[in-house]
Amino acid sequence: MEGFKKTNLKASDVKERQLVKTEVDGEEIVIANVKGKFYGIYAYCKHEEWDLSEGELIDTKIKCAGHGSIWDLETGKAEFVEPLEDEPIYEVKVINGYLYVRRKTNVTEK
Repeated sequence: MEGFKKTNLKASDVKERQLVKTEVDGEEIVIANVKGKFYGIYAYCKHEEWDLSEGELIDTKIKCAGHGSIWDLETGKAEFVEPLEDEPIYEVKVINGYLYVRRKTNVTEK
C-alpha cells in the first residue's frame, strides 16, 4: 500500500472507543477505534500542545482534556472559542493484523 507506514500496534491493541498514542517515523499519532473503524490524528492539540490521547472520544471527535477543544477525526478541524489551525489526520488501514497509517494531504479524502 503506497505511502502507508507500519505502526507498532496491532488492530487488537486499540479497543472500541479507545485512544492510543503511537510513533511512526518520529511523528506521534493518536489512533482511535470508533465502531471498528480506525482514525488517526496528530497527537498534540494545536491550542496548547496537550496530549490528545488523554482526551475523551465522542463519536468521531476527541475532546481535549486540557482546555476542551474538540477535534474532528475525519477533517482535523477544531471546535473551540478561538480559531485553531487544523490538525494533521491519517488514513488508517489494517494489514495482516497491524495498523498502518498514511498522512492525508487533503481533508476531503476519506
